[in-house]
Amino acid sequence: MQEILRLFPVEIQADVIKKIGNRWDMLQEIRVRLNQPLEFIFDHGIEWISSVRPNKKDNIFMINQLSEFSLYRMEDELREGYITIEGGHRVGIAGKVNTTNGSVKAIQYITFLNIRIAKEKIGVANPIIPYLYENGFVNTLFVGSPQSGKTTLIRDVIRIISSGWNHIGPKKVGVVDERSEIAACLNGIPQHNLGKRTDVLDACPKAEGMMMMIRSMSPEILVVDEIGTEKDVQALTNAINAGVTIICTMHGQSLDELKKRPSIKPLLEKKVFQRIILLKGQSSPGTIEKIYNENEKNLYQKSRCLPNEVDRGTAVHQRDNMARIRVE
Repeated sequence: MQEILRLFPVEIQADVIKKIGNRWDMLQEIRVRLNQPLEFIFDHGIEWISSVRPNKKDNIFMINQLSEFSLYRMEDELREGYITIEGGHRVGIAGKVNTTNGSVKAIQYITFLNIRIAKEKIGVANPIIPYLYENGFVNTLFVGSPQSGKTTLIRDVIRIISSGWNHIGPKKVGVVDERSEIAACLNGIPQHNLGKRTDVLDACPKAEGMMMMIRSMSPEILVVDEIGTEKDVQALTNAINAGVTIICTMHGQSLDELKKRPSIKPLLEKKVFQRIILLKGQSSPGTIEKIYNENEKNLYQKSRCLPNEVDRGTAVHQRDNMARIRVE
């Protein structure tokens, strides 16, 4: 994790290494606040280094490390409120905001940093892939609260579909990565393994990017993260009408909650998503709670697979060990 450690002044690095130890795989975030203790968010809870309180000099050092001594070069990222660094990690920034005509121009005085640790978990989506295939991959919506594991799951879904699964050949996958979280591109190059047939539009607004991707790269599967606006929904509808299969995520706690949202309600009423995957929540990242079909029937049983073992079934209705959830 040298790409993380290098952000900190040398005199602080030893404390960070001591605190994390061999728990990098359990670390979610490091929060850095001017003159406040360092905060570490692990899967199991929050810990602090009370003796380390970054001062103004430390803060300047970290900003220079993030920007490679050129904030002007990263003007677009600063306006969005985050910077993606090597390894796919994303650093959220906050502080004094400059606005022009009511729109954010830049963050001038950066005094808060949120280092979000990118976790590429190869094989984490193996148990759910059979649910997404029924005579072809189906339109799928992942639903969960922030930090529930949505992006980690769809990243591995992309890798599997793009590389080929069981006897199904690799598909062309297009990713519109508006927030640079799925592929975590650095200078246009994905930092995560998305398979051999995946193309990425990085830092591109979803609504515009979906049709751009369809026109330019002709994907069979189109993946976007965190849909929510009416423009997003309209773009999804246009993509589906163009014959493309959609895989996307959305913040939410339950199916009933989604039905109350004006933007997504029309898609649910039209039964656009053949699968809606509900994640358990922040307390158990990546844990599946339920998998609904378009008729709101829960199909999910806890997988009998080993953590990195691909179930050899090809579709939900063909799997020997899932006869009880046969879908007609």
